[in-house]
Amino acid sequence: MRKTSSSNNQRAEWSLGNRIKRNKVSYIMLLPYFALFFLFTIIPVLTSISLSFTSFNVLEPPKFIAWDNYIRLFLDDDIFKIAIKNTFIFAVITGPISYMMCLIFAWIINEFKGKLRAFLTLIFYAPSISGNAFVVWSLILKGDRYGFLNGFLMNNGFINNAIIWMKTEKYVLPMLIVVQLWLSLGTGFLAFIAGLQTVDKTLYEAAAVDGIKNRWQELWYVTLPSMKPQLMFGAVMQITQAFAVADISIQLAGNPSVNYAGTTIVTHLLDYGSIRFEMGYASAIATILFVLMVGSNKLIQRLLRKVGN
Repeated sequence: MRKTSSSNNQRAEWSLGNRIKRNKVSYIMLLPYFALFFLFTIIPVLTSISLSFTSFNVLEPPKFIAWDNYIRLFLDDDIFKIAIKNTFIFAVITGPISYMMCLIFAWIINEFKGKLRAFLTLIFYAPSISGNAFVVWSLILKGDRYGFLNGFLMNNGFINNAIIWMKTEKYVLPMLIVVQLWLSLGTGFLAFIAGLQTVDKTLYEAAAVDGIKNRWQELWYVTLPSMKPQLMFGAVMQITQAFAVADISIQLAGNPSVNYAGTTIVTHLLDYGSIRFEMGYASAIATILFVLMVGSNKLIQRLLRKVGN
């Protein structure tokens, strides 16, 4: 058995070496990306995990304190518990809904041709890259009668007095979710548009011969299995957006928000990392967020493997 396993390992190493030799030009062209990825992603992640076991205030050398940051995080930090709850609510609601929105809108827009399709793509994609998004929503959610939402509700008799939306605890999280959904048609949406345009049209003809009868069956058995790489990329992007919500909360609700109603893991991290300069504790928060994202990505990968089955 040992000889068999060692021979298999040698074959694997030999085949890997052969593949590298045969495709050395491709590997050389990928080298700059791998170097940058290692420098700006792998090293910072490993550094953050290492610092999470230390007490580090930037001015003094890190002091190893083992699991103290994590014990403090889960047992003593009540705000972190609120942040975890808010982040999961964000992720559970905005993640799947925004993912389905990206897919459905991309599917519909892909039915159009030429300039009209390009124009509709721009219209749906524009909010995610607009630098004035928070300005627009600040006007909509303004807490007096001149705010667009208050004005609409008062003019139509739904409310009598203006509501201070982002300073009233029960409205903060729902409004942030609405804004996040409005901003969610981003890179994943473009990936779906690109994926839909690369599906081989002859597959639909073959599917019709095999008994596919309507567009929904085409979507499930032909279209989605043909664009699994784009589906996976879109899932990763939506999960990242859902767990990394921070800017909209800070810009619209402030940091801290009223009774921490809009606090997320990332806003809590920014509080300790960029305001209090407790970098060891902030690194522990970042490590927890990293584990949550990786776990969610693994779960989504398993679910996407079932597409078309």
